[in-house]
Amino acid sequence: MAQIKLRGTPIHTSGTLPAVGSTAPDAELTTPELVDVRLSSFPGKKVLNVFASLDTPVCAASVRMFAKEATKKPGVSVLNISMDLPFAQKRFAATEGIEGVHMLSAFRSDFPTRFGLRIEDGGMRGLCSRAVIVLDEANKVLYTEQVPEIVQEPDYDAALANL
Repeated sequence: MAQIKLRGTPIHTSGTLPAVGSTAPDAELTTPELVDVRLSSFPGKKVLNVFASLDTPVCAASVRMFAKEATKKPGVSVLNISMDLPFAQKRFAATEGIEGVHMLSAFRSDFPTRFGLRIEDGGMRGLCSRAVIVLDEANKVLYTEQVPEIVQEPDYDAALANL
């Protein structure tokens, strides 16, 4: 169980992120078209941009940043993962003009628990904590960041450097 903060108040997650060098667990997520897909089905290196909800400014900013920067790198799939319903993810991507990335919902998935990212207490209980995980082509973990304060943006440069 990891301890993170929400505006300075300690909260906990369901576990810890997969270790660098380990193989990431596979999980099923749902696309905006309501199609269930597996993490392992995405080709190339992957950036898993995980966050609580698109309805928060920092979460939306991380989607925009990875859509802008990570998609410049060939052979990289950007996976934006949250508990938001697929309909909300589709609406957000259309409104923001987000293209070239994958919006994936964990609303009926064990992804948050398998990756140690389910918030266990506080007002955001049940949502995903903010994290970035970079995987290679074989789903080996190259980089992880559990953002210590939910209202803080991730270290984009460190994540992008691992691509």
